[in-house]
Amino acid sequence: MKKNILILLGLLSTSWVMASGGGSYMGEKAHTNIRSVDSLRNGAKTFMNYCMGCHSMNFQRYNRVAEDLGLTEDEMMESLVLTNAKFSDKMEIAMTPDQGNKWFGKAPPDLTVIAKARGVDWLYNFLINFYVDPTTPTGWNNLTFENASMPHILWELQGIRTAEFEVHQDEKGNEHKEFKSFETVQAGLMSEQEYKDTVRDLVNFLDYSAEPAKLIRMSYAPWVLIFLAVFTLLAYLLKVNYFRDVH
Repeated sequence: MKKNILILLGLLSTSWVMASGGGSYMGEKAHTNIRSVDSLRNGAKTFMNYCMGCHSMNFQRYNRVAEDLGLTEDEMMESLVLTNAKFSDKMEIAMTPDQGNKWFGKAPPDLTVIAKARGVDWLYNFLINFYVDPTTPTGWNNLTFENASMPHILWELQGIRTAEFEVHQDEKGNEHKEFKSFETVQAGLMSEQEYKDTVRDLVNFLDYSAEPAKLIRMSYAPWVLIFLAVFTLLAYLLKVNYFRDVH
């Protein structure tokens, strides 16, 4: 019961990531696949290097991630764990909620179940749709969620872009912005496709972390289907035998 309450609080707290605004631009599908171990490993690496400075995963443990991703303890601790944490520890961060409130205005949320709260397509579009905006406190804005409180933490990989909008007026005289295109003003370390692949892997890892048991269910699925097929055949043959003499 206590764990369910904590998970619910985690879902509610994810609103910090997009603290205000009303954008909802969804240009692409994420096309994630949690069966891809390579994708999950790449996503875990990106998360540890770029996200875990501010965001914890308090409902996930390093040893569980290592087991699901096919990593040994040494591989996990040497390649992915960037702190003094132990192999059996939860994926917590040093920053306290009070410090987060002081530095950011609101503590960054735990991301264990963010994929359940927002959906993989939403997360994917959010991470690829940042652009510079001098009018915001962070200097960044986002098409998927306008006036997001989170800055563009992956800007070195994607590069710096501006966004072009057209302003239209409706019959009542209200102005509405329509997105036209991005313009790159500084190239990133990755090409556009490489960056999208990196974000897809990151979102894939977040999807896995929201429900690690899904991997177990998916591994059992073929055997369950085979059992049902065999059981259905046997039930049919039994029925035929019982009703053979019924006219």
